[in-house]
Amino acid sequence: MGYTKTQLLEVEDVAAKHGMGDAHEVRFATTALDAEQTGVSLHHLRPGRRQPFGHRHQEAEEVVVVLEGGGRVRLDDEIVDLAPMDALRIGPEVARRFEAGPDGLRFLVFGARHQGDGEVLRDFWAD
Repeated sequence: MGYTKTQLLEVEDVAAKHGMGDAHEVRFATTALDAEQTGVSLHHLRPGRRQPFGHRHQEAEEVVVVLEGGGRVRLDDEIVDLAPMDALRIGPEVARRFEAGPDGLRFLVFGARHQGDGEVLRDFWAD
């Protein structure tokens, strides 16, 4: 079939599955969409919370679109404010970690899929 439709809020929340549901929700929709070349994920950070860890890639460029709320993201050594309908391109090598403002932060991330390309950065933007 030439298309696949899915309801993003029905995709499994992997943050809750891995014991991180108190800070955020993360729904990786690539498989649910039968996507072969595109990665898609929906993120919802609870008010005032930061992602449990940062990450970067070797190959995957990502585009982030803020849907609701606001907050900020640390990109290497720079802090960037985020508001609804902001779109942000992040190069693969840039370390990133998101933080929600008082209204929470819901955003969509998509880009070319590179399986196993992510590097977790546990101490990036530590408190």
